[in-house]
Amino acid sequence: MGSRNRSIRFKIFLLLLLPLLSLSALWGFVLNLTMGDAQSLIRAGTLYRTIGVTSTDLGLQLQGERVRSAEALTTRELTEALGGQRARTDRSVGEFRQAVTEAGDAIDNLRRPLGTLMGGLDRLGSIRADIDNGLSSRLSGLNEYNRILDSIFTLYDHLVTVSDLAILQQASSLQAMGMAREQIAREHALAIGALADKRLTEPETAAFTEYAASRKFLHARGLAGLEVTLRRPYEQIFASEPFRSFLTMEARVVRTGTPPPDAAAWTETISTLTAQLDKHGLAASEVLAARTSEAATATVAEIAFAGGVGLIAVLASIIISVRFGRRLAGELGGLRAAAVELSEQRLPDIVERLRKGEDVDVREEAKAIKVSGSAEITDVARAFGSVQRTAVTAAVGQAALRRGVGQVFLNLARRKQGLLHRQLALLDGMQRRTHDPDRLEELFRLDHLTTRMRRHAESLMVLSGSAPGRAWRKPVPVIDIVRAAVAEVEDYTRVTVETMPVSAFDGGSAADLTHLVAELVENATIYSPPDTQVQVRGDQVSNGYAIEIEDKGPGLPVTEYAAFNALLANPPEFDLADSDRLGLFVVAKLAERHGIKVLLRRSPFGGTSAIVLVPRDLVTEQTALTAGDSGEEMAALPSRTRKKALAVVTSGTHAGLPRRVRQAGLSPRLKENRPSEEPKPEQSAERSPDEVRDLFSAFQRGTQRAREEASEEGP
Repeated sequence: MGSRNRSIRFKIFLLLLLPLLSLSALWGFVLNLTMGDAQSLIRAGTLYRTIGVTSTDLGLQLQGERVRSAEALTTRELTEALGGQRARTDRSVGEFRQAVTEAGDAIDNLRRPLGTLMGGLDRLGSIRADIDNGLSSRLSGLNEYNRILDSIFTLYDHLVTVSDLAILQQASSLQAMGMAREQIAREHALAIGALADKRLTEPETAAFTEYAASRKFLHARGLAGLEVTLRRPYEQIFASEPFRSFLTMEARVVRTGTPPPDAAAWTETISTLTAQLDKHGLAASEVLAARTSEAATATVAEIAFAGGVGLIAVLASIIISVRFGRRLAGELGGLRAAAVELSEQRLPDIVERLRKGEDVDVREEAKAIKVSGSAEITDVARAFGSVQRTAVTAAVGQAALRRGVGQVFLNLARRKQGLLHRQLALLDGMQRRTHDPDRLEELFRLDHLTTRMRRHAESLMVLSGSAPGRAWRKPVPVIDIVRAAVAEVEDYTRVTVETMPVSAFDGGSAADLTHLVAELVENATIYSPPDTQVQVRGDQVSNGYAIEIEDKGPGLPVTEYAAFNALLANPPEFDLADSDRLGLFVVAKLAERHGIKVLLRRSPFGGTSAIVLVPRDLVTEQTALTAGDSGEEMAALPSRTRKKALAVVTSGTHAGLPRRVRQAGLSPRLKENRPSEEPKPEQSAERSPDEVRDLFSAFQRGTQRAREEASEEGP
């Protein structure tokens, strides 16, 4: 799922990166193998110069101490020769420990054998103490030294880890010859102890026999593996007189179980033989170390050449792949940029121009997309060009259709308005000629329905993009606009208009504001229980004038409030299929026309609050109206507005009209000459049918006068 959202450039480079990584990994793997061989050769040389040399000397010193310890175990006397040998051994141990420290990381694979050897060297003090105190037998004491020397030869086995098979074979053969040299030294140590008391115990004879057999096996194994140059010196040693004498005395000890009869001859033979073996062993080790160094140098040279050639090939592959990928990505990027420009700039600009009513030339606007690259890229560009022409043609057709629908709406609305004005005129005439209160009530209901129908007709004009014909040159009080809006609602008796600060709105926007508030109030009455009240209140705020319509309905989810507020803040093109939000869309278009902000939110009482913020430039400061002014403004309202104001205002008379002040219209002279009369209290009894008829007749005359004045003033 993660790769689906990646760019084409990323996928192209990923496609090219996989084989490059594989090639690089293969090159690195081969280089690592060859470098491993070179490192093993270099490591072998380092170990030989450090641990190898010092461990060889350590083995020789331990062999010498073992011989002196065998004499002490037999005679139970500590000689100066033993003390001097122990000092030389301790010095060799210190040099060996220093060599281990100098080897550093080269001993990573030698941790275990080195640990075993270090443990044996740490026990050297206790071994010497047992010998000095006479707590060890001759054979057990010699076996303690044998164990330490065995750990040295185990270390030798781990030192030979070169990858060169020929060098490894020669190193293993030399290792066998060195172990055979150790078996001769063990025989010598056991024989020296036996020469002191002229006897060999049965376990010592068995041990001597085992040493002799191991020596024969190791000599045969070593000679079989050594090459001619390294084997010839050993063959010469084995054919010499000292070695033949050693074989004769060795065979006699094994056969008779007694020590050699001539101690001096045994000692001289062993000294001469071991010196020759040590000399040739050291020379052979030096030769083998030189070969190891040469092999390491040659391997490093081969690795450098092969690795350099491989690196050049890898870098060339990377450069070619990157250039190819960048070129292809550039072509696709150009196509993408052209497509994005088409979808985000050109087509939206064309749609916006069509929305404003401008003419668009399809051939001029639907230019071909110019891109360069492979055949597939140019084919896709031509396909996009075809899509562009189709989209522009469709947009032009859609705009023409929308304008046609708007004209249909406008024509229907104007025709309907004309009929409704004629119907209202007929209703006025019928109301003037009717004296029956019941019929007057029915006529007023019909008048109210006609007024609502006129508002719906004006909604069609709003949808068509036109402005209504009603307008006033003078500011209209806010309370009158709210009253007129409430009067256009079917269930107006449920609406309560609270006291508002005295202010007025611009006359050019009064009709649209009345329409806007009426839509919101009607929506509040429709979507709230019939037994609840809808509150309408208003107040001066810092940014203008705020009118709030609050119902006690079930409210809406938060997501729907957000969707409705987005529509009110930025109304889209009207969709004929979305007729459920017709009133909300009309409110949005009216608010957009005058810069009014409309916000829906949840009421603290559970319903919905609609807040209408009229900007300051549409608000006119106005002092309290006089009685004459109030009558003039009320006269400018339709008759159904003046009538339904019995239900929303509690100040003034019971009908919402200003109170009459006796003699308020007389001149001061007449007031002075007229006798003073006590004002009679108003009758609280119900009006008679004649009084109701006269009252409604006055309403009708005021309505007729307001309509005539409005037609004279013009829109």
